[in-house]
Amino acid sequence: MKKLLGFLVALILVGPQAGLVGVAALVNPAAISCTSVSLGVGSIPDSLTAPTHNGATITLSKQQLTRAATIVSVGTKTTGVGREGVLIALMAALTESTLRMLANPSAYPDSAGYPNDGIGSDHDSLGLFQMRPVAGWGTVAELMDPEYQAGAFFGGLAGPNAGSPRGLLDITGWKLLDPGEAAQAVEVSAYPDRYQNYQPTAEAILTALTRHPSASARVASPAVPETSRVVYPLPAGSYNPTDSFGWRTDPVTGSRAFHAGSDLAASAGTPILAVADGVVSFAGPRGTYGGLIIIESTIDGARVASYYAHMYDEGIHVATGDNVSAGQHIGDVGSAGKSTGPHLHLEIHPGGANEPAVNALDWLTAHGATGLDGAADAAARCTPAKAA
Repeated sequence: MKKLLGFLVALILVGPQAGLVGVAALVNPAAISCTSVSLGVGSIPDSLTAPTHNGATITLSKQQLTRAATIVSVGTKTTGVGREGVLIALMAALTESTLRMLANPSAYPDSAGYPNDGIGSDHDSLGLFQMRPVAGWGTVAELMDPEYQAGAFFGGLAGPNAGSPRGLLDITGWKLLDPGEAAQAVEVSAYPDRYQNYQPTAEAILTALTRHPSASARVASPAVPETSRVVYPLPAGSYNPTDSFGWRTDPVTGSRAFHAGSDLAASAGTPILAVADGVVSFAGPRGTYGGLIIIESTIDGARVASYYAHMYDEGIHVATGDNVSAGQHIGDVGSAGKSTGPHLHLEIHPGGANEPAVNALDWLTAHGATGLDGAADAAARCTPAKAA
């Protein structure tokens, strides 16, 4: 993609944030997750078909997934990157090159002499992230090395460019940006909205390639029973819908971004309820989500994942592998991660966690969700059962 030399990224990173007042994620360091997640690359599948935000699918070859594995491996070894940073890098490489090491002999004839996955033609850009030697990213030989390009994208103290050009770790407040905006802050593209389209794809790649240290202690594919009912995720009368699903002006950055959830403003500490029976597949800090719980359920014979975000660490009351019931108190409303005040960010993913989200409130209505008064069902914290 064409890079806009001289693009003022500072307008994104400094301007809109300078006027924010009372943003909990900015003034409360405990609200921002700095937890490093160890991502070990397992076996690489022969192919992977994954969704994009716009409803299309993309099929990646083993070679493309091998390039993705390189990005994951370099990110895992780079202090401060974590899962969110790797996700952003995958989104950038998917957008720029569809995870291919591209030579560019029209600009650099010698680039074709290095191992590559094809020929690119975006002006004088090279490789996975379409980096330009003339912009200072590295020499042709360096940029035709996928490990070098991944390290340059992540940047930071361990990066090869000493902050110029800036890698991800050189972007102040990158964890508070939408992942697509963070990718744009590094790539400085003429088409800034395109990175976000590949977030579901990057999530699917991470799931397919990585193994977690505690995986042996968990059931790999727990049986998820059919739910008996669907309920609203906060007690009746305790919340006010404030931001809906779809494209919007991001309240933190001021730029256009896709909002995959429905925001329900409520007082800090308001009980968060599981919308359906299910099994917890994730519970803990995750980048801009802050404290996140993901529950996998079976509804009308199909898998559905529900996401509950922005809890503080102490406001998460379930653990990965727990069985939960519809209406169970699973957490407390907070304002961790990328948040401008206490609220629940709810996402619904029909098909499972790696599938695109739909409008959560519309989905609840379509499935006959009932409101709970919070007295009998949510006031007392349930003791979750472990998945068998």
